[in-house]
Amino acid sequence: MTVLSDEEKAIVEVVAEFVDREVRPAARDLEHANTYPEELIDRMKELGVFGLAVPEPYGEVSVSKRCYALVTEELARGWMSLAGAMGGHSVVAYLIATFGTEAQKDRYLPRMATGELRAAMALTEPAGGSDLQAITTTARRDGDRYVVAGAKMWITNARRAGLIALLCKTDPQASPRHRGISVLLVEPGPGLTVSRDLGKLGYKGVETCEVVFDGYETPLGSALGEEEGRGFAQMMRGLEVGRIQVAARALGVGRAALEDSLRYAQEREAFGEPIWRHQSIGNYLADMATKLRAARLLTLDAADLLDAGERCDMEAGMAKLYASEAAMDIALNAVRIHGASGYSTEFDVERYFRDAPLMIVGEGTNEIQRGVIVRQLISRHPLR
Repeated sequence: MTVLSDEEKAIVEVVAEFVDREVRPAARDLEHANTYPEELIDRMKELGVFGLAVPEPYGEVSVSKRCYALVTEELARGWMSLAGAMGGHSVVAYLIATFGTEAQKDRYLPRMATGELRAAMALTEPAGGSDLQAITTTARRDGDRYVVAGAKMWITNARRAGLIALLCKTDPQASPRHRGISVLLVEPGPGLTVSRDLGKLGYKGVETCEVVFDGYETPLGSALGEEEGRGFAQMMRGLEVGRIQVAARALGVGRAALEDSLRYAQEREAFGEPIWRHQSIGNYLADMATKLRAARLLTLDAADLLDAGERCDMEAGMAKLYASEAAMDIALNAVRIHGASGYSTEFDVERYFRDAPLMIVGEGTNEIQRGVIVRQLISRHPLR
């Protein structure tokens, strides 16, 4: 088990104080108005949140993935959209730090660490989601440049990102298919259009968009790493971080729902006593707390494996699967505990219930997670 350093503990505490002092008082109004949280994002930059996945010497502080997960949980406890705003950015930073050339690291990581440059991931396409090997966005070589054509969906930070990690086919004829896939590090320019914002049940405030590439050109040096054709494997590694981050977001939503429910169950009385004393409500609270603790242990276990340099696609998948389902259950039970108030926009519980489903479908649906898990189980436990 990774033990947080004193510096890491202080980082988590500072973010928790920021959430209590600045995020929670503002989140409800910003979320209901679907207003981009400019001031809160700027404060996150000041606190160094966008640099937590940027290693030294490119960033000021390099933290463990356990610390990163706990910071994500704190942000999501205040407003899940804020944790989402730093999620894809962090995965891109991890990809560049792990696989990028020295020139790519020097060009992007110092500015990503401060939040001056914010990044987005572009994987999903309008005609498909989970089957990343079936993407149709292409990058055709033309002299010393790629010409990109295609479209991507559900891109967080699309309108404010200065860098996009684009998963595309640089060799559509490659067999097997994954050998023809690359990650290109692309910047805004002619031929790259953010075509529309997508309406959402929850995850308000932060934009989620469709991005279209039509004749967009980028240098051959945009391919992540020393050579093209390695993008699928690179992105699978990056998604280990992404799934830990999504699991941590679920922890934050579940924790907020539980904490609000504990408070309400002690304040609200029915039949002459606080409602937590009624067995049905008490059972809800006990189950909520148990699921949240189990989800946190799974998430931190995956984070510790990643810190140790070990493969954790199965463990990250387990954490994402369990934590997201737990958050959904906890949010629903929070609505039950609050009764009619849980259905009211005057309480935050309804927001948790709208935000929780994102973690079930985001960063690979839970149906896909189960497939990842079982393949790894069979791989690790073959017949002898």
